[in-house]
Amino acid sequence: MTTEEEKTAPAAPAGSAKRALVGRLSWGLADQAASSISNFAVGIYVARSLGVTAFGVFSLAWVTYGVVLNVSRGLATDPLVVRFSGAPETSWRGAVARSSGTALGVGTAIGVPCLLAGLALGGRVGPAFACLGVMLPGLLLQDAWRFSFFAAGAGRKAFVNDLVWGVALVPAMVVAAHVGSVAAFVLAWGASAAVAAGYGCLQSGIRPRMTGARGWLREQRDLGYRYLVENVSLSGASQLRAYGLGALAGVGAVGAVRGAELLMGPFLAVLMGLSLVTVPEAARVLRQAPHRLGTFCLLLGGGQAAGALLWGGALLLLPDRLGELVLGGVWHSAAQLIVPITLGVAGAGLGTGAAAGLRALGAARRSLRCQLFASVCYVGGGLGGAVLAGTVGSAWGVAAATVSGSAVWWLQLRSALRERHHNSVPEVRTS
Repeated sequence: MTTEEEKTAPAAPAGSAKRALVGRLSWGLADQAASSISNFAVGIYVARSLGVTAFGVFSLAWVTYGVVLNVSRGLATDPLVVRFSGAPETSWRGAVARSSGTALGVGTAIGVPCLLAGLALGGRVGPAFACLGVMLPGLLLQDAWRFSFFAAGAGRKAFVNDLVWGVALVPAMVVAAHVGSVAAFVLAWGASAAVAAGYGCLQSGIRPRMTGARGWLREQRDLGYRYLVENVSLSGASQLRAYGLGALAGVGAVGAVRGAELLMGPFLAVLMGLSLVTVPEAARVLRQAPHRLGTFCLLLGGGQAAGALLWGGALLLLPDRLGELVLGGVWHSAAQLIVPITLGVAGAGLGTGAAAGLRALGAARRSLRCQLFASVCYVGGGLGGAVLAGTVGSAWGVAAATVSGSAVWWLQLRSALRERHHNSVPEVRTS
């Protein structure tokens, strides 16, 4: 919602506005770089240490964490960013205490069943999921601090927090490699996140209030549950595809897909860093020059798609010797998936431009509709392709689904822009 004060406030000087934009983008990119580089390093280290099958088990735990993370973001931090970005410090601190407490509560509520399921499951997969259950509260709290700092305009603190996690990962990974099990790597990864989560409490001077979680959920229910469905449909589709691919083509296939995704890691780091600021920037364009929103979204999505294609093209030139140095035994399986994974990421990058526009417009029904469609296509394409042609078929199915989903995002943005233009044109009355 745009207030009257926002409507009448004088525009900032062009140079000052550009410097502020560069500053916001810089800290978003720096923070995501720190986060993604540590994730990339973990993936590479585990892949080289354990081989393709055990790496597939680790990847299943990783994908499950991604689903739970999106539950936490939808309920806890997405409403915080929407409603308390730039808020007075007293208001922000109270909201952060309840929001971070909600994230901690989500980690505990899902972590306990995950622990019990892992203990009951046993085998190769069970211990990894049991350890994930123990680590979920710390993992989710660390992520909550990141978004809390960005809501306050303190991107530097988010960057430092992710840097602390990366530093703590180094000795933890060394110990895990000495033990040599998937469970040890999951524990090392989660324990280092818990260190950063504890440091976040010191940075902010705020203690998470789990007792405030119920009140937070009640107050934010109009946004939280909508974002929950949208976020979980995305990560849930990824999890269903991973589980289904493991059942149809073996756990090694999951490791191959994850390995190919790791090769796209540096580009995805830039993509995710931009995602921290794309919606706020689209909202500024809408407020200051609404007729330019479509062009802004097209440049944003088109630029990301072009970057993905360039990065994927560079990966195709990577010598086998260098690929083996990076991924070890996972390289030969992952190398076959570079082309479809690249096309899928390019399609997703193109769609994010439209998604930012729909969020800025507040077209929640349209964005939710797009996300549900894209998720169904993702699962159908990934599993249908696996049935027809194994791991490679699954990758091509996902690429086709992602491009189709991107087309729907743009159709919905076009309709939303037309609807807004129609509503903004004053009705001409004749006497």
